[in-house]
Amino acid sequence: MERRRQQTEGLPFHESVLAAARVVGRAASLLCALLGAVGLSGWISGIGVLKSALPGGAPVMKPNTAVALLAVGLSLFLAAHGPMTRRTIAVARVAAGLAALIGGLTLLEYVTGTGLGIDQLLFGDDSVRLMTGAPGRMAPSVAASLTLAGAASLSLSTRRLPAWASQISGLSVLGLGLLRLYGLAYDAPEMERFGAYMALPTALALVLVGIAAFLARPDEGLAGLLMNAGIMSPLGRRLIATNLIVPLLLGWAVLAGQDAGLYGGRLGTALLVWGHVTVFTAVVFVTLPVGRRVELAHARAEWQVRQNELLQAFMDHTPATVFITDLEGRFLAVNSRFEENTCLSYEQVLGRRAQDVLPVDLARHVSSDDFGTPACTAVQRQERLPLPIGPRDVLTTMFPLTDATDRPYAVCGVVIDVTERVAAEREVQRSHQRFRALLESAPDATLITDGDGTIVMANAQVERLFGHRPDDLVGTRVADLVPATRRRRHSALLGAYLRRRDPQPIVLDRDLYGAHVDGGEFPVEVSVSTLRDEEEAVMFMAVRDITERRQIEAERAGRYEQQRRISYTLQHSLMGEPPRLPHLPSAHRYLASVQDPGVGGDWFDIIPLDAHRTGVMIGDVMGRGLEAAAVMGQLRAASHALARTGIPPSRLMTGLDAFVSDLADQLVTCVYLVIDQEAHEVTLCSAGHMPVIARPPDGPAHRLPAPVGVPLGVNELSGAAVPFEETTQPLPPGSTVALYTDGLVERPGTDIEVQIDVLTHTLDGVSRNAPTDPDTLDATAAHLVGSLIPDTATHDDDVTLLLLGLPEPQG
Repeated sequence: MERRRQQTEGLPFHESVLAAARVVGRAASLLCALLGAVGLSGWISGIGVLKSALPGGAPVMKPNTAVALLAVGLSLFLAAHGPMTRRTIAVARVAAGLAALIGGLTLLEYVTGTGLGIDQLLFGDDSVRLMTGAPGRMAPSVAASLTLAGAASLSLSTRRLPAWASQISGLSVLGLGLLRLYGLAYDAPEMERFGAYMALPTALALVLVGIAAFLARPDEGLAGLLMNAGIMSPLGRRLIATNLIVPLLLGWAVLAGQDAGLYGGRLGTALLVWGHVTVFTAVVFVTLPVGRRVELAHARAEWQVRQNELLQAFMDHTPATVFITDLEGRFLAVNSRFEENTCLSYEQVLGRRAQDVLPVDLARHVSSDDFGTPACTAVQRQERLPLPIGPRDVLTTMFPLTDATDRPYAVCGVVIDVTERVAAEREVQRSHQRFRALLESAPDATLITDGDGTIVMANAQVERLFGHRPDDLVGTRVADLVPATRRRRHSALLGAYLRRRDPQPIVLDRDLYGAHVDGGEFPVEVSVSTLRDEEEAVMFMAVRDITERRQIEAERAGRYEQQRRISYTLQHSLMGEPPRLPHLPSAHRYLASVQDPGVGGDWFDIIPLDAHRTGVMIGDVMGRGLEAAAVMGQLRAASHALARTGIPPSRLMTGLDAFVSDLADQLVTCVYLVIDQEAHEVTLCSAGHMPVIARPPDGPAHRLPAPVGVPLGVNELSGAAVPFEETTQPLPPGSTVALYTDGLVERPGTDIEVQIDVLTHTLDGVSRNAPTDPDTLDATAAHLVGSLIPDTATHDDDVTLLLLGLPEPQG
């Protein structure tokens, strides 16, 4: 901003005025050189009239003076001629140095009172003047003037020096020359004391030297103050003209009156003073309006400068690139963002045409050719530009600046960098294209609807499935693709899904149908998901024809039912039907795993041993399916045979363990009880099985304490035989005994001990009325299974429950 302010505060000039000033300065320097050349030629030729350079001139111009005037005139002409080459600079400096040297050495002679021999160096001069004191020596005032003139010309050839240095020297030389001319004009011989016998052509030449030095740089320094196009410059020129002419005329008129005897010296002086006061008072009143206009112009200029500063500050702080050009394309103003983007400074572009400082593409972009008529309007375009900082996408707005008559005088351009926005738009377009491609590549008919179920987009597979073109479905309701008789139900399902606070993706395939354009119906599977934002919800529906699946499922269901019946028959034959003993009522429940329906490794057996003792076995083969069922069948047969021999429970477990060890990779848990109803006690042995629960008639249900051995088959794997231990516990008549497998109490994420407690408390809470009645036992078994397994359709493990009731002895 500071650099711009300094440049805009420079003085404006009219080229015609500057040109005229330069012509006058060059003419004055040539005339000075001409006078010196004429005087020098007189000394060379010995013609006296030429020595004075003017007819009748006396005294004559000295040889050294003529040489110095010729040199300084040529030096000033070269310095003011325009752009100087190294050769012209050297010539101008040599000539100026010669003039300054001649004048300086002559002054040294006057100061020291000695002769250096330079006065008679070129020509012999026998004329002796009182004031000079030596033949051929120039007057002191001439020597001083030539020294100043040479210094002025030297400073002009050195552009680094300020212009006022040469201009002040020039004015001093002009003053010394006018001193001699004013003495001549007023016929005052006493002025010779100041002019020191200066020759008239020499005085005239010095006046010309002063004018040439002052006007050599008319657009700088003191001359610039008089030549600029401001309001004060013409006033200054008029005042100087008045100062040069009026005093001269007034002085001449006063002297003329005195010479005519009209008044004496005092009155003449008074008249001279009165004339000066009158004239300059009139000049003051004439210049006051000019001063007033200057003040107003200054105020307007200050306001305009302030506005320009505010405008420039606004332009510099706006994120857009802003520039202003005239109708010919020359830059009038640019902001800091323009400098950053083009890598050009304010000074490099101000006043220059766009094609002179910018690359061709950029220059064409800021062209103002279309804004030369009143009918032109703003133009906006978006394009990609190769800026020095890299290619950028920009949005350019060009509009004319008009005057009061609506005539354009300048063009303003505002360039906004939209690279990131364009990149985002392109990414959105690419994302849309990828989404569309993904939508079309989906194997299923895909529909996208708004929150009301109106279709907004569909892929090509919709036509294959429903017979409608995708574009024809846009704007219709998705319920229109459902058979008319089923639309009410389908709309209700869709509405219920959309009313959920946070609907999750869901797949529906039960009793859903689509309608083909030809009227045909077909079962469908619909995958539904939603995308919800602040304004609306969008629903995605993938629809698949599952006619073939339904056929396959129907065939599979038939085969499954057939296999289930076979499996049930196999399981029933392997497990057998436990005997119904009148002295030991029982009830049981068996649920096969949903993964292998009808077939499993659970079994139980009730084995009469004698009139008072009964063996009870329950076990679980690890694993599922036919393999576990086959092992279970072998174990049931083996355990039944061993129990019928009457061996103790621990020896029976040892025998079964040896049997299981002969089977590859098998583990079995089981528990064997011998109930002695005469002794009212039970002997049991457990091989890693669930604890037995007993509910006495007069106490709470509890687990029968018994040592738990390792499962059958573990001794073979570990290599160390762990003995099986048995225990005998009292079991009074009226008690209920519950035996079960782990499928009843084992749940993912729960503690099995807690579930066993739940089973115990549930058994304890069942009514104690007729606890040994077969019907009561059966109802109790159903209650226990229903309490611990609420959804038997999804249970994934075999479940076996056996309840025994010990009746009271008959009286």
